[in-house]
Amino acid sequence: MNKPYIIYHMLTSLDGKIAGKFLEEPQVLPLHEHYYSIHRNFKADAFLCGRVTMQGSFTGEALPDIAAWQGKEYPRTDCVAEKADFYAVAVDTKGKLNWQANRIADDDPGYDNAHIIEILCENVNDAYIGFLQSKNISYVFAGKEQLDLPLAMQKLCELFGIEKLLLEGGGIIGGAFAKENLIDEISFVCAPVIQGNSGQPAFADCVTVLPRFSTFKTEPLENGGMLIKYLK
Repeated sequence: MNKPYIIYHMLTSLDGKIAGKFLEEPQVLPLHEHYYSIHRNFKADAFLCGRVTMQGSFTGEALPDIAAWQGKEYPRTDCVAEKADFYAVAVDTKGKLNWQANRIADDDPGYDNAHIIEILCENVNDAYIGFLQSKNISYVFAGKEQLDLPLAMQKLCELFGIEKLLLEGGGIIGGAFAKENLIDEISFVCAPVIQGNSGQPAFADCVTVLPRFSTFKTEPLENGGMLIKYLK
């Protein structure tokens, strides 16, 4: 199967959490820049997040106004609205992300100006497809009612030329990739704190079987942090 080389890159607590109040702890704050610096140094063609992470980082929780396209029908045909040097891929199977433009606007050059690609299921509301077309946002369909991740990765590779992809959240989407044996490399910036029960799933909470990985790099970071990298 054609697919990108997929790197699961996260900032985690000692107990594997990737979201929660631990991210705001004073000893963790300097590790954020390490995480973003490593992200930039990978020089990937795209980064991918689930809907919840995209809402928290870029779109907010408000749903898009799709009233103008209600009652219209759109074919379930993939749309390459633009070719770009860098892409932001959103797993948004139900069509809930309220994008304002077709590119990410962010202070970090590792995210700024990334062209948005939505991964949808075929049962998405037709009106949301009209909304994406109005914003000139690219989208692909992967599965009728349930997400077909291998198909989605094949389409990212073949339609957009994405060869290296950073998988950056959250735990549920990371677990889904692991279950499909799609992750080639793991890169954790590990913070020296324990989050505990935050209500947010850890990567380990979403995985029952993980292919064998071998540690190939460890690097101490400031404030007791650690960079740990694994290869399949």
